[in-house]
Amino acid sequence: AKTKHNNILDTIDEIITNGKKKGVLHLYTEDEKFSGRKIQINGKELYHFGTTGYMGLEQDERLKEAAIDAIRKFGTQFPLSKTYLSFGIYKDLEEALTEMYGTPVLVAKNSTLSHIGVIPSVVRDEDAVILDHQVHWSVQNACQLLKPRGISVDLLRHNSLDMLEEKIKNLGQKYEKVWYMIDGVYSMYGDFAPLDEIIQLMDKYPQLYLYVDDVHGMSWAGKNGTGWVMSQIKTTHPKILLTGTLSKSFGASGSILVCPNEEIHRKIKTFGGPLTFSAQLEPPSVAAALASAKIHLSDEIYQYQKELRESIDYCNKLISETELPLVVSNYSPVFFIGTGLPAVGYNFVERLMKEGFYVNLGVFPAVPVRNTGVRFTISRHNRKEDIYSLVEAMKYHYPKALEEEGKTYDQVRKAFGMLPKEAKNINVNNLSTKLEDGLSLVHFKTIEQINKEEWNQVFGNSGNYNWDGLKFMESVFKNNEKEEDNWEFNYFIVKDKKGSITAATFFTTTLWKEDMLSQPYISEQIEIKRKEDPYYLTSRVLSMGSLISTGSHLFLQRNSDDWKKSISLILDAVAKLDESTQSSMIVLRDFEKEDSELKEFLIEQGYFTIDMPNDNVIDIPKSWGNEDQFLEILSARNRRHLRNDVLKFQHYYDIEYVDKVPVELWDHLYQLYLNVKERNLGVNTFPLPKRIIEAISKDENWETVLFYIKDEYDERKSEKLPVAVVWSFKSCNTYCPVFIGVDYNYNSQLNVYRQCLYQVVNRANNLGAKKIYLGLTADVEKKKVGARQIPMTAFIQAKDNYNLELLGMINVKKS
Repeated sequence: AKTKHNNILDTIDEIITNGKKKGVLHLYTEDEKFSGRKIQINGKELYHFGTTGYMGLEQDERLKEAAIDAIRKFGTQFPLSKTYLSFGIYKDLEEALTEMYGTPVLVAKNSTLSHIGVIPSVVRDEDAVILDHQVHWSVQNACQLLKPRGISVDLLRHNSLDMLEEKIKNLGQKYEKVWYMIDGVYSMYGDFAPLDEIIQLMDKYPQLYLYVDDVHGMSWAGKNGTGWVMSQIKTTHPKILLTGTLSKSFGASGSILVCPNEEIHRKIKTFGGPLTFSAQLEPPSVAAALASAKIHLSDEIYQYQKELRESIDYCNKLISETELPLVVSNYSPVFFIGTGLPAVGYNFVERLMKEGFYVNLGVFPAVPVRNTGVRFTISRHNRKEDIYSLVEAMKYHYPKALEEEGKTYDQVRKAFGMLPKEAKNINVNNLSTKLEDGLSLVHFKTIEQINKEEWNQVFGNSGNYNWDGLKFMESVFKNNEKEEDNWEFNYFIVKDKKGSITAATFFTTTLWKEDMLSQPYISEQIEIKRKEDPYYLTSRVLSMGSLISTGSHLFLQRNSDDWKKSISLILDAVAKLDESTQSSMIVLRDFEKEDSELKEFLIEQGYFTIDMPNDNVIDIPKSWGNEDQFLEILSARNRRHLRNDVLKFQHYYDIEYVDKVPVELWDHLYQLYLNVKERNLGVNTFPLPKRIIEAISKDENWETVLFYIKDEYDERKSEKLPVAVVWSFKSCNTYCPVFIGVDYNYNSQLNVYRQCLYQVVNRANNLGAKKIYLGLTADVEKKKVGARQIPMTAFIQAKDNYNLELLGMINVKKS
């Protein structure tokens, strides 16, 4: 079975496109002249709180004149590799930067090319790399170049130093150096790396080396404006490679690498990939950077730092007097006000722009979808009265944006792990609620609390999760020894003021393998680690539906004007439930992929999409009486398949339909199930508990189909055992084969699996079923017996991106 990979790009496209539609992303300035304090967008003048030029040097006349003069003298570019020849003032710039840092400095075209050039040069084949999972994308991307060389690249939860030390202990026994790669100042929240603690670990473990991207720390901190990292370590460290920027606060263009010694400087300059082959920095950029370096080497830089720090402190003071959820409070020029969901973020940014303020929307993938927020920055361009007005506007519009999108302060604060304004005890055993317009949600903890006819009114023909099917699941998945075999059930029904159901669904909380829907080769690698640690990369998940059901788990009355309110009621209740379950993510499944309206709505509610395996369904509009009539239903190609690969083997089998399976067969049948389970990594779940066989034998809604090889064809005459088994759930109009087991010793010769599929279809027809749910995976085989494939998608809201990125790294490693 093949499961489609996470289509993260589609989610990014959807979020950015929505932001573009709402007029907050992909914008253009319209200024004829740019001052830095204000910008014009769509005919409106806005105060500019989105720049990364924190020191305002890009508007300094000395930098401008230097750039203009360089163009006149040297042209717009000097098109030649620096390996051969650099134009004269390049050397002047390198010398000025070396004076700033007191150690050799290399200049590159930009930070991304610098990382691509430097990291593969300094990380040797006998080294390993650990990435902080919030380190800038350009660093993570450069590390992908290490993997074809067999270099270990691992991921660390943000600033998790206990995890770092554990990894160093393990990796230090195998590798000469372990490089930990971080940002000095992180670009979204403006938080700092815990440098003091990291340096203590470097002193404790000789193998630990540090690679730091400090582009957001440049100029506004440190002696000579050498950056936040240098302000902490004071002098270059023999085991730290530091990268900075000549753009952003520096006011020019390009990037720098601060080398701890001459040898590293020489090696990288000799051959640093794009540092060798790419065109060098243009003359006007070099000249502007040189002019800026001269300012940095003067006492003037300290006056600028003081001015910016006063504005930052002033902004922090104003925000501290409000209820705005500032995610990180420190003295960096980057501020992040959490909004939680993209919908609230869009609304808030729109409001601020109408009020006359330009800010940035921090959104997926830069932050997790549920950790969207407004990112604004303070620069020397901003006056104190501008800052005051911005905070006043945020204070006024933030609660209105929340109210319009139906969210609360506490929901946002909890999304960011912040304490709520008021501690409230939520009764997760009763999440029922009622709106003023008469719409109400009722919450149940067991299917037995729900009227059977009412539930079956909407889910009676939905595979194995009608009322009886859910009662069966509740009985099996409780009081088991293993954590993964115990599920918690929650049911939600929404009704309008007339008492009509507008939405209904059920959720289960259980232990998932994080790679459940990843490509099989990813699961293969992870399963190797699970031989030592069975619960490696597993977590509790709050999921719509269950791990043994497929189909549409959400009933939603789409022709109702209240359908968005109905589903919002469910999502709010699930969010509260999520807090008590300690789950790593919420999963909404299974939805038809082409439902763009629902997709847009759920993405704005903080979910991203992931491709599910296709659902395989057979509709039986009219029963057939014999094989020939069934063959007429199929395509010509599938008719050939059925005759050649199935029907001609049919005489080898004896087939039994049993309600109660003999106890002596339980172990054998369970092993047949495990045979299939262990081969099917397309949907990688924990094996089901063996006791499910006993439960099926006691439930009149289930039947067991046993496949025996006839004596004359079976070499094991003394051991009469089934070579296959299918466990199917029956309801009035549907037939749902839920589990299958196969003896693969017979499969290649007698096409056992294909025979099972055909006999399932035949059995459903004989029972008068109108629909057969064949479930996920094995599309090719199921299509041959008449199944249609329905492309499905799920929507996921994760607490953070860590596991998603970790799985993505395994994906790249394989390729």
